[in-house]
Amino acid sequence: MHPASLARPLLGVAAALALTISLVPAGSAAPEEADAEVSTQNPISSPFSDTYADPAILRGKDGWWYLYATSDPLHAGQSPFGLMHIARTRDFVDWEYIGNVFSEENRPGWATDSSFFWAPDIRYIDGQYVLYYTVTDTVDEPGEWNYAIGAATAPTPVGPWTDTGGPVVGPRPRGDGDYNWTIDPAGFTDDDGKRYLYFGSYVGGLWVTELDETGTRAIGEPVQVAHDERYEAPYVVKRDGYYYLMASSANCCAGPVTGYSVYAGRSTSPLGPFVDHEGVSLLDSRVGGTQVVTQNGNRWIGVGHHSIFTDVSGQDHILYHAIDRTDPWLNEPGGVNRRPTLIDRLDWIDGWPVARAGAGPSDSPQPAPVTASELGIDSADPASGEAFRPVSGEWSTGEEDGAGAFARLVPGDGEAATVASAQRAPREVRFEADVRGDGIFAVELAGAGRNGITTTVDPVERELTVEVRRGRQVTRESAPLPQRFDPAVWSALAVEVRDGSLHAVVAESRLGDVDAEVTLDLPRGTAKPRPVRLTATGAEVHVDNVTVVTAHDPVSEPVAEPTAGRESFAEEFDGALDDSWTWLRPDDAITVGDGALSWPLTDGDIVGSDNTGALLLRDQPAGDWIAETKLHLDLGTDTFRNYQQAGMIVRVDDDHLLRLGNVAIWGTRQVEFGKEIDEDGTLRWGAHLGGPTAETMWLRIAHSTDPVTGEHRYRSATSRDGESWRWGATWTLPASTDPQIGLYAGGGANPATVASFDYFRIHHAS
Repeated sequence: MHPASLARPLLGVAAALALTISLVPAGSAAPEEADAEVSTQNPISSPFSDTYADPAILRGKDGWWYLYATSDPLHAGQSPFGLMHIARTRDFVDWEYIGNVFSEENRPGWATDSSFFWAPDIRYIDGQYVLYYTVTDTVDEPGEWNYAIGAATAPTPVGPWTDTGGPVVGPRPRGDGDYNWTIDPAGFTDDDGKRYLYFGSYVGGLWVTELDETGTRAIGEPVQVAHDERYEAPYVVKRDGYYYLMASSANCCAGPVTGYSVYAGRSTSPLGPFVDHEGVSLLDSRVGGTQVVTQNGNRWIGVGHHSIFTDVSGQDHILYHAIDRTDPWLNEPGGVNRRPTLIDRLDWIDGWPVARAGAGPSDSPQPAPVTASELGIDSADPASGEAFRPVSGEWSTGEEDGAGAFARLVPGDGEAATVASAQRAPREVRFEADVRGDGIFAVELAGAGRNGITTTVDPVERELTVEVRRGRQVTRESAPLPQRFDPAVWSALAVEVRDGSLHAVVAESRLGDVDAEVTLDLPRGTAKPRPVRLTATGAEVHVDNVTVVTAHDPVSEPVAEPTAGRESFAEEFDGALDDSWTWLRPDDAITVGDGALSWPLTDGDIVGSDNTGALLLRDQPAGDWIAETKLHLDLGTDTFRNYQQAGMIVRVDDDHLLRLGNVAIWGTRQVEFGKEIDEDGTLRWGAHLGGPTAETMWLRIAHSTDPVTGEHRYRSATSRDGESWRWGATWTLPASTDPQIGLYAGGGANPATVASFDYFRIHHAS
């Protein structure tokens, strides 16, 4: 989203956006993994910048991995405000900063001189690189909030970039003098040949539009895919027949109280509707979303605006920006949030994406993405050396401006061109290569004797085919290549043999897009290791960026969640309150009895400088514990009721607190777990946004203590049935504080409604 903390005031004091549901044990830092031979350390952008927000990534056809970022100063102090940035790496450890996408000489002429350029998204389309981005102010329609989506093309990942001359999606007036926020683009290409662009933000919601074949102009009518006031920064991948829409929620840029997080919904159509793991739609007023990544109590908060890529072993990774809560500002007093790029493993558990199995952002060395080949193959020059041995035809090195060396497979008269690797492939293996040419290209990865597995890209029949031979028995599965498929243009082919199954994909960008896809269960005895054979038949084929590696071992179990143990305190609200409770700013309208604390909502609030809301408080217990309440609160749906709410509170004082509640935020109903602090005389409020909500729901806050620093950690959870819990974000309070815990309600008296608490209980945490 916005690089300079330009969050719009529409969200109000009580609704600075934020949400979460990661699976780390209550308040604890995420369990860290052992160092691999090659490891990364967050933030990965630190070798060349202090901040690198809204990261987008693509593996170029030259073999480098290119990382793009929004327009921000790269460094603290006197640093120019670059017009989107480019860096590159071979291994995600060593980085080279390339420079800006635009300069004053080639910036889009349809953007005003004062326009910012935000949130790049990079794709490879029809032989060129297409970069989508947000333009914050246009010449034809100047004014505040009149954002648009632009696109620029280039022959290489570093440029030179040529703007397409006008918006892909122009400013979208709301009809009331305001505009829907047309920001944060993300492209997607499907196997039926259609191209799409997802975009949007809190004002107007998320949308998708179809694009023309060039990917540079919108066609047809856009379709809304997520509710207003909840999500921005969409990103879509296709996996196992589902389209996964992942998007960020909350204020991106609230400094030390930023609760930005990523959620997902999925659909069987790229147009939605997208629903979470409980079947709740992202379009609902009580909005759905399954947590992908959120803060876990270590240094990183505000984790969001992500992109996803797959390394050559088949392991997915998530890139996103975050804020170091101990160093949140790029410049003082400039108000620019310092948002470097982080990377973590992305796992798929029970059909849903989650960072590090739910452990959240890492703060120690992690295994780096696999980018280099095994078997002695030089991916940058596959025909060099002796990794492949010619069997027939010609196997030689070619050169291409801007893309370096590639391998040529040239059939001879009446025979195919074939090479075989000098070493056997691993038993669980993944092959990748960029391929182009008029010839039929085949990869044979496994087999013995008359048994074998061959994957073929046939530009004549326009098919991706997998053929499994078991003696005289032959099984074939095919998928059509789309009509836009051009054999003269590089396409990425990935073939994976793992767990008795073969999965083959042809794609343009390698970013969860699919041109053709085949999955086939393998008969026993066919997936035996053997040398890799590459064959071209009928005409010359070029191959590049060839990798053969051990296929990744997917993580299938989530990390442990907090569990409630023995009950240590219970307030059932049957009569007089327990002596441990105290009222702050009591309200005579609040009543206790018959198993309920009945609390009519007023305009009183406790966030901001007024501090007029009533609170029911008690001292927090020692050790690790989980506090729980059951809340009935009718906030209706769809209508604006800002910012009526009720829930649980952790309070140091009126300007230093945490608050977990069911809240009305414009037309939505969300769970808000927020934090307020006084930062050098300035009150800061930010929140993590969760849900879905219900008229009756259960709330939990789990407390733990950092064993080294003594810092208090508090993690949120909600449930709509009291049994299935969605665990969310973790906020921290200093070890020197002695907070109280309790209940609150307020945020608006109209329309009249009453929060009813059935109980307040404390359990030992385990």
